[in-house]
Parts: sequence; structure tokens; C-alpha cells
Amino acid sequence: MDTGTIVYVDYDLFNADNDELIETTREETAKKHDQHEENRTYEPLCVTVGEGNLIEGFEESLAEAEAEKDYEVDIPPEKAYGERDTNAVEMLGPQQLARQVRDPDNLEVGGPVEIGGRKGTLVMFRAGRARIDFNHALAGKTLRYNYRITKVVEDRIEQVETLLKMLTGSDDFEVEFDGDDVTITIPEYLGYDQSWGMAKFQLLRSLRDSVGVQTITFRDVHPVREVGELEDDGHDHEGHDHDGHEHGEEE
Repeated sequence: MDTGTIVYVDYDLFNADNDELIETTREETAKKHDQHEENRTYEPLCVTVGEGNLIEGFEESLAEAEAEKDYEVDIPPEKAYGERDTNAVEMLGPQQLARQVRDPDNLEVGGPVEIGGRKGTLVMFRAGRARIDFNHALAGKTLRYNYRITKVVEDRIEQVETLLKMLTGSDDFEVEFDGDDVTITIPEYLGYDQSWGMAKFQLLRSLRDSVGVQTITFRDVHPVREVGELEDDGHDHEGHDHDGHEHGEEE
């Protein structure tokens, strides 16, 4: 697969050392391993090959893969989430916890902790002292991916729509091409979303790298509304969720 190709990938991710299932996009695999989630939608992961959002070993394998073929690849820690670093396990005393953790009384062993922007796992909590492991949960593990590229997105309008949905979670855009130039009409509610500005800058690069567009025009349309319509338009203008990432993506 060439860099910039937009693909859909079905995969199962295992700990290669003990065959423990870590993550899957396939419902039948989740059921087989007693990890099925009733409220989850199981569907292939949409990624842009070579964009760097996946772990190195998976990126390398995808670059050599073909559509509609099954692959199994073992990825060593140095091309996944790195080796475990003993220096990344730290002890914090009661005073440090009080200063740096929002609610230290509600800490749970095995639960997540965030301190100074670093995310870790609480591995011990006793007499007010805590041991926190700031290694990635999959650090030191060899990972096994069983995967299949189920679709390569080739239509240019679909490519743009797919990139938009990946970045914003919305499929309410209108896309029109004029040669290599593209005009994107954004849904009105997105104009009130502060994070749209950041997503737009990332989109500009992706559109040129993956779709080969030239001039990109974003079109805002604000029709006249009756009093009260803005409150009843059915969209949340605050905190619109742009996060859509599965495991296997690099953190």
C-alpha cells in the first residue's frame, strides 16, 4: 500500500507471549474470547497508510500488504510500545499525591492516574503512598496482529468524506470537486466547535497527501433562522467529540 492510501482494516491484536486477546474489530473474535461488549459497534478501523498514527511495526506491515489478504505479523517491543523502563515506575508520598492528584482518596489499584500530563497505572497504594507505573500498558510485550485490509478507498469524494469523518466524527459535510480543486461545505453546528479549527489544519495536509487536491475551499452556510431554532437544532455546539481511535494507534 502506498503512503497516503486510505484503507479499512479488520484486525485482532494479541499478546504474542500468551495469546491473550488485547483488542479486536471483529465481533466474532470478541465473542470467542469472552470479551464481547454489547454496546459496542464492531467495524474495521479506517487508517491512512504511512501517516504515523499506528505503531511502527504495524505501519511497516501495512505498507507491504495487499487488499483482501489475511496477514499475521509479530511485532517486537522496539517497534511497538517500547521496552519497559524501570525508571518510569515512581513512588509518591501522601504530600505529593495531595498536590498532584485531584482526588487521591478515590485512587484504585490497577486504575489510571494522570500526573503532570503523564498517564500511568496505579500498581500499589498503601498507607497513603502510591507506586505508579508510567510505562505504556503494552510496553515490553511482543504483539501479534491478525489482520485483513477489507477496503481501499479510491473514489475521491469518498476519500474526502472519509478523512472528514476520521477527524471530526461527522458525515454531514458536502463535497464538490472542480478538477483538482475541492469545496467542502461544513455543517453549521461545526462552526461553533472550537476544536474544528485544529482539525481543519490537519485536514489540509491529509487532503493534499492522500487525495492530491490543489485549492481547498471551506464553505460556511448560515441560513436565516426563526427565534428559538438555534436552541432546538438537535446539535451540541459545545464539546463536540472528535476522538475516534482504536487500539493499535500510537499514543
